[in-house]
Amino acid sequence: MTLKENAKSAADSLEFECELPEPPEKVWRALTEPKLLAAWMMPNDIRPEIGSRFAFAGPDAPIDCEVLDAEPGRLLRYSWRERPEPDDASQAFDSIVTFTLDRTISGGTHLRIVHDGFARAATPVLAMAGAGCRLSLDAPQSKLPVAANAPYMLLRAA
Repeated sequence: MTLKENAKSAADSLEFECELPEPPEKVWRALTEPKLLAAWMMPNDIRPEIGSRFAFAGPDAPIDCEVLDAEPGRLLRYSWRERPEPDDASQAFDSIVTFTLDRTISGGTHLRIVHDGFARAATPVLAMAGAGCRLSLDAPQSKLPVAANAPYMLLRAA
């Protein structure tokens, strides 16, 4: 597993790459089925169809999203719009999250996650990112709020 900044990506992008033993179909379900996605991220109403809008129940305010690209088992890209409550001093920011899934020779998944526009607005998470990308399809559920590519992210697929 590696954590790296992609030279071709914007300076405020985070990129994570992980090798998972599970096949892309199982990883895709963990990214696109609301209950499974909620198990490692946040409650949501995702529908993996281009143009569909959904929201994550963020810790402070909803995170509004729209599916920009969806190729089952291969690619999921959506906008990520955080809007803090009016009395919150945090700044709103818009970003794009991209999940790319490639089947490995062994039948597992090479998962690449890029969160464009996230790093500039989330310096505290960057401090945690140095630990690398930790993904587990069978790990216990985390109670910590996470961004789309936080290093302690947990995938939990049925």
